[in-house]
Amino acid sequence: MAKVCDITGKRPQVGNNVSHANNKTKRKFLPNLHKKSFYVPEEDAWITLKVCSKALRTINKNGISSVLKKAQNEGFIIIK
Repeated sequence: MAKVCDITGKRPQVGNNVSHANNKTKRKFLPNLHKKSFYVPEEDAWITLKVCSKALRTINKNGISSVLKKAQNEGFIIIK
C-alpha cells in the first residue's frame, strides 16, 4: 500500500533524527493520509481515495468535482 496522496501527490520525505549530541540517523516523514469515501454526483457513484489532511481541506472548500478535475489535469489521479 503506497503512502501517496491521490489528490496532491504528497509522498514520504527523508530526513534525519538529530540527537542532543548532534548524532544524525535517517528517518521518514510520512504524509497524514486518510482513506475516505466521497460521493460524486456527476457520476452518481461513491469513490474511495487516500487523501492527506490538506487535500481534505481543499475538498471541503472547493468541492470534490473541481478537485478531481484539477488532480486529473495534473496527472495525480485517473478516473475510470
